[in-house]
Amino acid sequence: MQRAYIAEIARYEGQTVRIAGWLVNRRSKGKLHFLIVRDGTGFLQATVFKGNVDEDTFIRADHLRQETALQVWGKVKADSRAPGGYELEVAGLKIESEPEGEYPITPKEHGTEFLMDNRHLWLRHRRPWAVMRIRDEVERATHDFFSERGFIRFDTPILTPNAVEGTTELFEVDLFDGQKAYLSQSGQLYAESGAMAFGKVYTFGPTFRAERSKTRRHLLEFWMIEPEAAYLDHEGNIALQEAYLSYLVSRVLQNRITELEMLGRSPEALEPAATGEYPRISYKEAIEILSRLADRDSAIEAIPYGEDFGAPHEAALSREFDRPLFIEKYPAEIKAFYMQPDDEDPSLVKNDDVLAPEGYGEIIGGSERIYEPGLLLKRIREHDLPLEVYDWYMDLRRFGAVPHSGFGLGLERTVAWICGLQHVREAIPFPRMYNRMRP
Repeated sequence: MQRAYIAEIARYEGQTVRIAGWLVNRRSKGKLHFLIVRDGTGFLQATVFKGNVDEDTFIRADHLRQETALQVWGKVKADSRAPGGYELEVAGLKIESEPEGEYPITPKEHGTEFLMDNRHLWLRHRRPWAVMRIRDEVERATHDFFSERGFIRFDTPILTPNAVEGTTELFEVDLFDGQKAYLSQSGQLYAESGAMAFGKVYTFGPTFRAERSKTRRHLLEFWMIEPEAAYLDHEGNIALQEAYLSYLVSRVLQNRITELEMLGRSPEALEPAATGEYPRISYKEAIEILSRLADRDSAIEAIPYGEDFGAPHEAALSREFDRPLFIEKYPAEIKAFYMQPDDEDPSLVKNDDVLAPEGYGEIIGGSERIYEPGLLLKRIREHDLPLEVYDWYMDLRRFGAVPHSGFGLGLERTVAWICGLQHVREAIPFPRMYNRMRP
């Protein structure tokens, strides 16, 4: 008998097929048992009617425990009342294995910490299932987007001798003979070498930040997508970010509507982001907007010119727009050493942050990079960074230096925004946080 996958069940209407999966839930109504079955690709209602199966099968179906591994077979029938619009009229079933005791995650309400303690099991349930499929769509869309535009994937080290920005705390690793290394906080510096070799590259990998923070926006381990391109200026960099982000949202709207609906996330809330027509303001204008907002709302704090935005400021700014917002040209003194000064005002840099709407805040940070050797050396010294670990990075300026730009997108923050999640811990299979390292 042909095995069918629930994601493709509509193809088999009127046919007899076999579903191999697990029991999510069951209920009975007289001569009918309703079994909700999942197979990893979706969820399906399987109906066991007393007149369609033998007595033993009917009785067994009424005593199945949650997460029983089983195979069911029967005819596929369209039914608007069933979840997904189709159901399986069961003709038989086979139990592969039964749970040892009661499954810990029941249909009742559970607290967040309990669910995170049982993350290895919770991943089977509808909410995390939908989130992970949307994450997968974003990852696949990322590879498609950059491949279509001539970028190659460029894998960068996880163990590095130095920080990228020199400000974020690093996880230190003991090597051999007293040597130290650090878990990477970004692949950017290495991606710049890739851009000088291949023209256009992007990295896609885990990054680490040793921050003692338990906010909804922070993880110790998260994934970053970081493209870097030679002969790409600030304007071109912003255009690339806008095209990429709108492409991601469009792909989710095209292929993952069912998952968004499972999460209670309105597709209409994401449609403006799919247009690619994002507003753009300067750092100075953002400061002025915050000042006006603070005058109207005491919960919003204005900040003086020259200070960087915190999460509350980004949230307030992003709520003013229905789509992602570009904020560009920050003061050089509050940004990383490698950012190119603005042509008209060297006290500013050619950088940008992209804030996701609805209060989600920053999901992208990018800039044009300094390519003149003398200026980069000056900035390294001003930031009191060790010259000996940046010697190879200086070589990129000494030999064939050209204008180049890049950016980094935080995968979990982006997925959290698209899915409408309150915390990034739900956007990764197994979150690593200041207060959580298991399962």
